[in-house]
Amino acid sequence: DGMNVLFIVVDDLRPVLGCYGDKLVKSPNIDQLASQSIVFSNAYAQQAVCAPSRVSFLTGRRPDTTRLYDFYSYWRVHAGNYSTMPQYFKENGYVTLSVGKVFHPGVSSNYNDDYPYSWSIPPFHPSTEKYENDKTCRGKDGKLYANLVCPVDVTEMPSGTLPDIQSTEEAIRLLNVMKANKQKFFLAVGYHKPHIPLRYPQEFLKLYPLENITLAPDPWVPEKLPSVAYNPWTDIRQRDDVKALNVSFPYGPLPDDFQRQIRQSYYAAVSYLDMQVGLLLNALDDVGLSSRTIVVFTADHGWSLGEHGEWAKYSNFDVATRVPLMFYVPGMTTSSVRQGERVFPYLDPFSHILGLVPQGRSKKVVELVSLFSTLAELAGLQVPPACPETSFHVALCTEGTSIVRYFNTSEEKVVEEKNGCDDTNRHFNEEPVAFSQYPRPGDTPQWNSDKPKLKDIRIMGYSMRTIDYRYTVWVRFYPNNFSANFEDVHAGELYMVETDPNQDFNIYNNTSHGVFFKTILG
Repeated sequence: DGMNVLFIVVDDLRPVLGCYGDKLVKSPNIDQLASQSIVFSNAYAQQAVCAPSRVSFLTGRRPDTTRLYDFYSYWRVHAGNYSTMPQYFKENGYVTLSVGKVFHPGVSSNYNDDYPYSWSIPPFHPSTEKYENDKTCRGKDGKLYANLVCPVDVTEMPSGTLPDIQSTEEAIRLLNVMKANKQKFFLAVGYHKPHIPLRYPQEFLKLYPLENITLAPDPWVPEKLPSVAYNPWTDIRQRDDVKALNVSFPYGPLPDDFQRQIRQSYYAAVSYLDMQVGLLLNALDDVGLSSRTIVVFTADHGWSLGEHGEWAKYSNFDVATRVPLMFYVPGMTTSSVRQGERVFPYLDPFSHILGLVPQGRSKKVVELVSLFSTLAELAGLQVPPACPETSFHVALCTEGTSIVRYFNTSEEKVVEEKNGCDDTNRHFNEEPVAFSQYPRPGDTPQWNSDKPKLKDIRIMGYSMRTIDYRYTVWVRFYPNNFSANFEDVHAGELYMVETDPNQDFNIYNNTSHGVFFKTILG
């Protein structure tokens, strides 16, 4: 009678995980999940900011179709009455449940996480979420601050807990209810960390001695980076500890020792997240449902850790757009699991360093907008049709094709001889492309460059990532009718992956790029 779905989405998590080859980060539980999963090493978000990315992958539509580039509109009202992935599962007999941050809260999900359309019961939010930005970080002087870097003693926190701990407890409670009621479920669990502030239990700092923490490999602003492409990390400048450093706007670098502290706390927050994921997956084993539950693990976008002299998301670089993405499908990514067999025993990040490797790894370039059709196919539901070119009037369709065809990674090694096409005339042997975009209020960095409101957007950076390159054009954008003028190009970027994996040397001005431009228009 079909598989359950456990959909785990993390806020601001770039792929700094053992299973992605990171030698420093301790993430044994996520690595254990990867060891039973197909792991995509080239997965990209459609816009590197929370609300637009989440609405995009939950509806299966790109930001130009959801018309959400900021936080301030609800797609059902402002774009079209699009069905969502959880709504589709609900309409197909699933109990759909939301815990933590799945939709971005506020206007963009109608102040209720799109309930009752998407969810069977009202979504759960941790009661301690409201303290996230309060002064809960103890400074060296013993006073409390609203810092960026914020290791805490959990017993001193309001209610003696943290939001992600509460979300894990609620998700485990719901798994037990589903088990008892024998109900087929789609359970989405949204974790906050490593989103700022980097507030996590202080013991995780022990895993990352400061002397082991390096700076980013390229902590300077690249010489040929167009000013429109730069994000001035305004949100972290507003934290008390960063404010005290008095760095100049927009490029002023943070002191090296503080850069290392941010990186240290980001990694510590990832290990804290790993513990939550471990407890959740262990509970899936406990209720005996690991043999018939698909598990998806991903993030809404990445987060820059000093690369290009940038912090946070808000850009089109890989560090901001690339996300972890893995699928555990019993009987497909692993041999079939016997009922009651333990697949995910909890691993303590303080003692387990296993070096587990992914079950299967695909280097194919994929997009989060494909999640809807992919999960529908994996669950045996009818895959929603591909959207027509203009789809504002179409309630159910997706702009991302299912990536289940990439799950058998052994085929990647074989050079495809035949010219296979699927029914939408997309050739399988065409190199896949991931599209991302980012809006800006002007050509130079200003206070609202990171998060311009719709009415202030003047330029849209359309970006295209293939296995070989990233190509971006920054073009004139008209917010009143949501249109872009590709004949009015303000700046461009071109980075070749093989010779410039960190995207530091922009060769746009010394390359003819008509062929790239045609693809981005297409």
